[in-house]
Amino acid sequence: MKIKRLVVGMIGTNCYIALNEEKKECFIVDPGGEPVRILGAVKMMGAKVCAILLTHGHYDHIAALRELREKTGAPVYACAEEEELLADPEMNLSVSYERNGFGVSADRLVKDGEILDLAGYRVKVLWTPGHTIGSCCFYLEEQGVLFAGDTLFAQSYGRVDLPTGNSRQMVHSVADILLGLPDEVQVFPGHMGFTTIGDEKMYNPLKMYRNVNWDKENNNNPV
Repeated sequence: MKIKRLVVGMIGTNCYIALNEEKKECFIVDPGGEPVRILGAVKMMGAKVCAILLTHGHYDHIAALRELREKTGAPVYACAEEEELLADPEMNLSVSYERNGFGVSADRLVKDGEILDLAGYRVKVLWTPGHTIGSCCFYLEEQGVLFAGDTLFAQSYGRVDLPTGNSRQMVHSVADILLGLPDEVQVFPGHMGFTTIGDEKMYNPLKMYRNVNWDKENNNNPV
């Protein structure tokens, strides 16, 4: 697998193009802006786009979505829990950047644990709410790759004060789900630089909540 990162849009979002060089197929993760540039990179690879994956529905991760879907014909995948936020210009924050904002929809709404066959790779959906209710990560176990969106950053994690964000859910998503992956997994986050699960087990501020027994149902956790 070859992974190309493009830092796009006014906020500097990491958009990834994951290429299978043998099949000449790729999928795009979080097209946050600059559709012409993204399409140009795909053309340079000589690849066909088979899917567009959304880790969540915020404007800075979907700004180029409409044009890319139109130009490539590729289906859009997002977590089912994110459907409402994607469609609402207030919730997806697009109204703050474009007059009247816009809503989008996914062609396929996916569930936690679902396995997607994309560009010759097995991509597992990990539902990781916290940044938004429908935030998810895309995990390629065989390749040791995690596209983490705005859930997990290098020595940090996503903000929880935007629509549908939740601090307790973020603790669970990072400490219990993502930090439970193998140390060698390479993490490709939605902003800033790369990291690994092993590094995050050592340096992430939420690592202290790993294996903490708290009542998730009643939200009686330390945060």
